[in-house]
Amino acid sequence: MKNEVRSNVVINLIRTVTMMILSFVTFPIVCRYLGDEMVGLYSWATAFVYYFLVLARISIPNIAVRECIKVRDDPEKLAKKTQEFFIIQAVMTLISFSLMTAIVLSIGIPDFTDPLHRSLIFVLSLNFLTGVLSFEWLFTALEKHTYMAIRSIIIAAIVDILIFAFINYPEGILLYAFLSILTTVLTVLSNLIYLPKLVKFRKVGKYDFKQYLPLLGVLFMISVVAAIYDKTDTFILGFIDSSKASVGSYSVAMKGVEIVIGVITALSTIFMPRAMYYYQKKDERQFRNLNKYSTNICLLIVIPAIALMIALAEPITKLIAGQTGYEYADIVLIALASLMLTFSISNIVYTQILIPLKKEKYYLISVFSAAVLNAGLSVLFGLVIFKDRPAFGVALGTAITDALLVICLLAFTWKESKYIVLNWNNLKILVLGIIIAIPSYFVSPLLLTEFSKTMLIELAYLLDILIIFAGSVIVYFSGLVITKEKLTQSIIHR
Repeated sequence: MKNEVRSNVVINLIRTVTMMILSFVTFPIVCRYLGDEMVGLYSWATAFVYYFLVLARISIPNIAVRECIKVRDDPEKLAKKTQEFFIIQAVMTLISFSLMTAIVLSIGIPDFTDPLHRSLIFVLSLNFLTGVLSFEWLFTALEKHTYMAIRSIIIAAIVDILIFAFINYPEGILLYAFLSILTTVLTVLSNLIYLPKLVKFRKVGKYDFKQYLPLLGVLFMISVVAAIYDKTDTFILGFIDSSKASVGSYSVAMKGVEIVIGVITALSTIFMPRAMYYYQKKDERQFRNLNKYSTNICLLIVIPAIALMIALAEPITKLIAGQTGYEYADIVLIALASLMLTFSISNIVYTQILIPLKKEKYYLISVFSAAVLNAGLSVLFGLVIFKDRPAFGVALGTAITDALLVICLLAFTWKESKYIVLNWNNLKILVLGIIIAIPSYFVSPLLLTEFSKTMLIELAYLLDILIIFAGSVIVYFSGLVITKEKLTQSIIHR
């Protein structure tokens, strides 16, 4: 069982890292050709549409994974549950799109009456209109990780090639939006071809939707509150800065953070079903070991990522966005770097502890409180305290809120979460992260100064990043071996 989990982890890491590389190839091109205002507009419109995406999904992915795991060895029961969840999500998708259309067409604020803004919102809404047919939650429940990895990499490569070929002017924002949702469209087509091999779609008995309503109600409230919390910063920042240039700077800084968060989220698709399985079997030892194992992997990735992103904030953001526009993106990245850790711990506690224990209400309480606090801090810091640098103000408010959210979640689940947080192994990783952060922070500017004297500035940024990264990796992994860090030792002695 442990070997199977490990192989799924490797597959998902390969998938995520490959897609990260593909994304990093095209995003700098997009930033340069579209400019900070258009990138900011795209990010703002995406945040708005995301609220309706959450309404359309009505938290089906979370409950569907849990329910399909229970019956995955019974083809008839699996088919029935799959059909039930699909029907619920299809109905909610139509309701969500109708509500979004009514809001955009009836509210007379400039962001909704501008033809470009309105067109962009409707193009991006295709993401959840087609997404209802993806059945991604079924593939997750059945642990089809190899298929999902191969499919995602191929589709990402195709879309990135199209972006590279056709996005070369600021007016291409609508085309970029269409190409970005093309990933979902191609995923749906691929899944629909494979789907008949997994489940049959002939009706097998009377549908029973009522059984899901109580849990769906709780999870839906969680999803709505989490969506408000996740996108409040971008949405508020878009209203603070009507040009959306600050949102562009915020998006550039968030790009690096989202890549690491994407890795952790991809891993959660492996650990969440396993955590549910062990808890349902009342295997407390395996349940706790799995959670410690996932946290171990998470911290191994996140801690050095935070160290290097803080140390290399300027070259990273300049290499992504170029030399013009995107002001203060580097200090925004420094403020947001801690999100990689706080999000990761929150995600583990929610998906691997609270959901299996059926204590989602604690997450709802915590995230609702965080959403209110985040909105208040975003306005206070972005509009008042740091009004000349609103992107930094909003980022700082978000980082503070996320830290407080983690503390609340750990307090609610301390009986279980103390095993994944308080141990010597985590301390080793943290100390090694500090060890690579301090010299990197001071050496990077010196290298950049020297390189910029003899070469193009962007090549200087790239060389600076590569040298600091390579040196840090050597020091970090040498330290892991010397301190006999658990996961490193298990790999060495295999």
